[in-house]
Amino acid sequence: MSESEVRAAVARELPGVRADLERLVRIPGIAFEGFDHSHVERSAEAVAELLRGCGLDVRIVRSGGQPAVIGTKPAPPGAPTVLMYAHHDVQPVGDLSLWESEPFEPVERDGRLYGRGAADDKAGIMAHVAALRAFGDRLPVGVVLFIEGEEEYGSDSLERLLAEHREEIASDVIVIADSTNWDVGVPALTTSLRGVVNLFVELRTLDHAVHSGMFGGAVPDALTALVRLLATLHDDAGDVAVEGLTGRAGAEVDYPEDRFRAEAGLVEGVALIGTGRITERLWTRPAVAVLGIDAPATGEAPNALVPAAKAKLSVRLAPGDDPKRAYDAVRTHLERHAPWGARVTVTLEHDGDPCVIDASGPMFDAARAAFRAAWDGTEPVDIGVGGSIPFIATFQEMFPQAAILVTGVEDPHARAHGPNESLHLGEFARVCLAEALLLANVAGQGRRAG
Repeated sequence: MSESEVRAAVARELPGVRADLERLVRIPGIAFEGFDHSHVERSAEAVAELLRGCGLDVRIVRSGGQPAVIGTKPAPPGAPTVLMYAHHDVQPVGDLSLWESEPFEPVERDGRLYGRGAADDKAGIMAHVAALRAFGDRLPVGVVLFIEGEEEYGSDSLERLLAEHREEIASDVIVIADSTNWDVGVPALTTSLRGVVNLFVELRTLDHAVHSGMFGGAVPDALTALVRLLATLHDDAGDVAVEGLTGRAGAEVDYPEDRFRAEAGLVEGVALIGTGRITERLWTRPAVAVLGIDAPATGEAPNALVPAAKAKLSVRLAPGDDPKRAYDAVRTHLERHAPWGARVTVTLEHDGDPCVIDASGPMFDAARAAFRAAWDGTEPVDIGVGGSIPFIATFQEMFPQAAILVTGVEDPHARAHGPNESLHLGEFARVCLAEALLLANVAGQGRRAG
């Protein structure tokens, strides 16, 4: 198919793709504990039906976790095979009062489609489907679609699934549609992602609560001690103060502070933390955040000294750092800085590797050419991402000869994981076109991994 034919085919398929995306968004497939996992099953079945409609051989698989969907179609003689990844599970919605519309009822406002999973990552699934539908029976490459069912919950079973189905999914090119573009109107390839270590720190000063008037002033309460301990994680400038966490130079991309403040939603007057370029702080240096604290709620708190308090921390690791070593560094820091001799217990929740991708070679050139065409001549940008997709390192290890292209449908206003998540519909159309053009371009490069 010529480029003009591909463009026309994608445009023809977009209404149906949009309708199917909305159907997927209506399924609240949350893989977290405590949620109804029958919806994740429904979501997997819906994805499987979509892939069967594209002429793929489809199976729903699992390895002790939530269901993933694998769809395959063999390559024409001499053509490469492309693995296309996305995930069908979504984040919990959080505080419903913060949503302007029902999270699982897609609504269009001002050119954006609102709903949980509309961007992350059900639009990634539908971008793959759009490309397949555009080619129909004239698909120029072999494809393997791997649609995971528990990415948002940590991908605990993914490595087992990849190992169990390794021969089935081996490919020359891997397209991971779970990242972001640099801006509305500016496509991007993600070339580095931070790793992650999530952990709990529990601090105890008493074996039971005691009267705050009778004992306060001499006995340290656990909540005050925890606050002092958490404060040691950063220096006065806001840089991470944990000895042993590493950083590296960032990408040569300018991120103006006024744009960053607007996209982050910073309250007027609040200063940025840390030093150095914004892109380095976001992409190639460690970051530590307190995600939550277990302590008495203010409306229910008695006049008593709290005996124990617990916090959940998220530590983002610079590309090149090691999660196990980083966890040891943070644990050592917390134990050393325990105030007033408080007893500190640190427990790992989960971790994930950072990654760096050498985005050079013919397959990356093919991707950039597809992006350039879909965005009407706009040059794609190589970016880092401060978030984590730990399984990319697994793909790199298992398929070292494959070119890994990390792309996505999000933009800086998508609010993935937050209230009022949304998808820019104009950009989504470009992503669908870019993916179809990418398959055509990759076909022209022939096989790489063998």
